[in-house]
Amino acid sequence: MIVKDLYLESIRDEESSLAHYICHLLEEQKISLEDDVSKIDFDQADQRKVAEMIEKNRLGFQKVGIYSLKMSENEFVFIFAGSREQATQFYMKTFRDFPLNCIEYSLDFHLTRGIGVISFREMRKEFESFPVVAGYFEREWVKENMIENLNEFASV
Repeated sequence: MIVKDLYLESIRDEESSLAHYICHLLEEQKISLEDDVSKIDFDQADQRKVAEMIEKNRLGFQKVGIYSLKMSENEFVFIFAGSREQATQFYMKTFRDFPLNCIEYSLDFHLTRGIGVISFREMRKEFESFPVVAGYFEREWVKENMIENLNEFASV
C-alpha cells in the first residue's frame, strides 16, 4: 500500500490522529504520497506540531457517533449525531417527546440489514448531514416472556 491510499483511507474512516500525522510528515517532506507505507516513521514527526494540528482540527474532522434512544419499552431509534446532547435534542425536535434514555454505540457495531451485515461506520457514509435518523429497532420479546425465561432459568 502506498502513503496516498493510507492517507485517503484514514480520512475516509475519520482516523484523525493518523491523518494528521501523515499530513504533517508530507508537509515536512519526510514522506511522499507515492512512498510505500513501510517508509512512514512516526518518530520523525514533531509531536507538538501534530498535537496542535489535531487540537485545531486542521483537517476538519466532524465527530459523528451513533446513539440509541429508547422510544418505549421495546422501541429504539438510532441517530447519528455529534454528541449525546445533540442526539437527544434532535430526538425531541423530531418526535416531540423525551427519550427514555440515550446510549452511545460503537461505530464498529455490526447489525443485520436486509440479507447482509453492515457496521454503523459503513452506514454513516450513506448520509451527508447530521444529526439524522439511521434506523429503528423493535425488540421482539416483552417483559412477561423475559420473566418467564428467568423463572425457568432459576428453577434449573
